Amino acid sequence: MINWVRVAELYSDFGEDSFAEIVDVFLSEVAEGLVRLRDADDTKTLRAEFHFLKGAALNLGFDDVAAQCGEGEARAAAGDDSGAQKAQVLADLPVACDTLARDWRDKLTAAS
Repeated sequence: MINWVRVAELYSDFGEDSFAEIVDVFLSEVAEGLVRLRDADDTKTLRAEFHFLKGAALNLGFDDVAAQCGEGEARAAAGDDSGAQKAQVLADLPVACDTLARDWRDKLTAAS
């Protein structure tokens, strides 16, 4: 679910303190994005929220969620039903965020 190689690259680039701040900002922004996605009821808003969450997911190595967001974004842009993708992102992204928040220090500081 999480591309830990990508996470490790960011950790290496920014160091522990800055990476901790990145994770905090990411989790906060994603939580807000999830609320907006949950509340979105038109294709324009759905597309925009899928796009935002896709970018956030890619930045932190959430490859599977990013793919789901990309599919939802494309379906919304085409005016097609993206309800399945919306439900999947709303289910999977919080789990990935919880995993990142809980495990990043153990996974990354043990490797350095």
